[in-house]
Amino acid sequence: MTKGTSSFGPRHGKSHGLCPRCGNRAFHLQKHRCASCAYPNAKIRKCAFISILDTNGHEKQSEERRLELDA
Repeated sequence: MTKGTSSFGPRHGKSHGLCPRCGNRAFHLQKHRCASCAYPNAKIRKCAFISILDTNGHEKQSEERRLELDA
């Protein structure tokens, strides 16, 4: 009874496909739900913390905060 690498051998299928709304490969084919935008919900999924992070995952500083630090 192995739980490691040999157990993952038979896994060849795709669980996610392309989402019709956002185009990401996050649409779960069995659940019919997009993990990225929550399609078919009317409201588009968004996370509050994504807008305050830059591309490197660091917190963005607002213009006011930068001026406070410079002064």
